[in-house]
Amino acid sequence: MANQGWIYRDKISKNQAGLSLLAYYTGKYPHSSPEEWLDRILSGAILVNGRPACPDTVLEIGQQLTYQRPPWTEPDVPLFFEVLYEDAEVLVVAKPSGLPVLAGGGFLEHTLIHLVHQHYADVTPYPIHRLGRGTSGIVLMAKSKPARAKLSQQMREGKITKIYRALVGQGDIPDNFTINQAIGKIAHPILGYVYGALTDGLSARSDGRVLKKHPDSTLLEVQIFTGRPHQIRIHLAFFGYPLIGDPLYGLGGLPRPDAVPGDCGYYLHANQILFNHPSTGRIISISCQPPPELVNRLLAEVRQQATGNRQQKEE
Repeated sequence: MANQGWIYRDKISKNQAGLSLLAYYTGKYPHSSPEEWLDRILSGAILVNGRPACPDTVLEIGQQLTYQRPPWTEPDVPLFFEVLYEDAEVLVVAKPSGLPVLAGGGFLEHTLIHLVHQHYADVTPYPIHRLGRGTSGIVLMAKSKPARAKLSQQMREGKITKIYRALVGQGDIPDNFTINQAIGKIAHPILGYVYGALTDGLSARSDGRVLKKHPDSTLLEVQIFTGRPHQIRIHLAFFGYPLIGDPLYGLGGLPRPDAVPGDCGYYLHANQILFNHPSTGRIISISCQPPPELVNRLLAEVRQQATGNRQQKEE
């Protein structure tokens, strides 16, 4: 079933003034081709200050652009979430792998925030942080503006602890490790740019430890001290141990040109979060069990190892 469509709004800044209408959209939103943007402008789907405009219209500071995207059918995703903790100001939920947190990349209603807003008609919970589409687990939300302000401040100051479970390949991984590697924007043929390991990017730190080694994989616990986009995926790939099934980040922490961040298949789970309640100040600690796909994979490896051990004894 198609969604209701969406109106995208932009305001022209000083740096964007002087561009043509077509150049603005093709430069800022490269996920669509220049031909597609041209068709939208000519059809009247894009307005400048509420009026149709030509592709070569020169834009001025402060002008309001609107693009009326018609209804479209969104990709299928798991449309559910679990409430882990709730009070008058805070909501903590768990999302499945495959469900985006916010709208974007072809998703509007098939998102966690849309599902939550449908469930909570009298309030508007706001996510304090994000998870990648393929990442499962905990998302912290505020149910009031004061709570949002205080929790966001904790996030900026690094006072919210976020701990993950990550599955990587087998290898000589140190039992405990720290990854300090900057992350920044890297040119990408599909989206214009994506984030990756970059010398002159923003500083980022992740600490990890080995929880369990299996025949074909290693289960890690990873804590992040900064919240850069796709930080764990990039850091572990840079460290030499990319997430199993990650279609975007390989060795070195650089993005592959034929994949995008929303592609799934990797095993990463937001397992635990600790924060101070925005009103009482008391420490709230919430944990979330790993999803079935991660548990089943590990169980399969344990059974495989047990079968191999029995065969060796029989020989």
